[in-house]
Amino acid sequence: MSILEVVNVSRDVSWLPWAVQYFFLIGLSVACFVMSLGLAFDRGDRTFARRALVGALACGLVAPVALLADLHQPGRFWRFYATPNLHSWMAWGAFFIPAYVGGLLVYAWAVLRPDLAAAGAQSDHMLARLQRIVALGGRPVPRLATAAAVVTLIAAALILLYTGMETMVVRARPFWNTPFLPLQFAATAFTGAAGLVLLIGRLDGERNAAADTAAARWMAGALTITIALGLAWFALGALGLERTHAQALASVAGHRAWQVTALWAGAATVLPLLLVAWRPAGWTWLAALLGLHAAWMFRWTVFIGGQTVPKTGAGLYVYQLPLGHDGLLGIAGTLGLWLFCYLLITTVVPARPDRRSSLVSA
Repeated sequence: MSILEVVNVSRDVSWLPWAVQYFFLIGLSVACFVMSLGLAFDRGDRTFARRALVGALACGLVAPVALLADLHQPGRFWRFYATPNLHSWMAWGAFFIPAYVGGLLVYAWAVLRPDLAAAGAQSDHMLARLQRIVALGGRPVPRLATAAAVVTLIAAALILLYTGMETMVVRARPFWNTPFLPLQFAATAFTGAAGLVLLIGRLDGERNAAADTAAARWMAGALTITIALGLAWFALGALGLERTHAQALASVAGHRAWQVTALWAGAATVLPLLLVAWRPAGWTWLAALLGLHAAWMFRWTVFIGGQTVPKTGAGLYVYQLPLGHDGLLGIAGTLGLWLFCYLLITTVVPARPDRRSSLVSA
């Protein structure tokens, strides 16, 4: 009788839940920004676009905080500028993030300026005075809005590119090393963003069927693309048509935890798709939460789940979510910071647009 002894060293995850929060929030922000472009080009439902812009701002302001927390020391961010490694996608991200957030703020100010001025003119309270100060006169600036929209759109595309590429280039992990990953990040970001727009609609208390319908269309399209990409990825691996995909499937085959994850992922995409297709009574709350859950769950599975698969050896590493700032407390803190930003933005920005103001007016 021969005995085969397998020795493996358990390793802690390097990318903590902070990374999941960053990729989740920056993806939501970029996708919400794209959905809000109707404000700059006077297309689509204005209420839907405004809700998307609020989501883009709240997520865009919180995402860099989660990224800094994942670096464990904020001063490390400076090293990206002091000694840039232009061969690294992560280093390029240090330039793309400020460009996107800065462009987003300019774009938001340009498209919301007339509404801020109109709201500030209605009274002389402190909030109204603040709105008038932020509006700086309130005259529509369509050229600035269009230019800021184009520049921010380029930066947003670069954000989607680098967040996918900096994970995809890790050849040591077949689960990550796939050209499908950037596309899946983008598709699930739009799924979550559509859910966020639906959630913001419920939080602001204003029912708008046209805005909900627009969000449902975005979610249905994003979910359909997500399912198609997932099936294509699985087919390439299961049929042995692509070596890396086959290795990724083999590394998790037979593990019950990953079988449950696969069923969970399928339900997380199919259920919200059925909801937005049938739209039963009260569908918006459930579709919003399921859409956000699908986007977050995909990133958690990729980052945390992917790190539990050993690069060499057998079995899986065991990961238990800690309760401290590197775990559950950090996730709750990020949610709390997002809620604070959302309340601050919706306090300053008028809840309902002034229908008389338009970027295309003189």
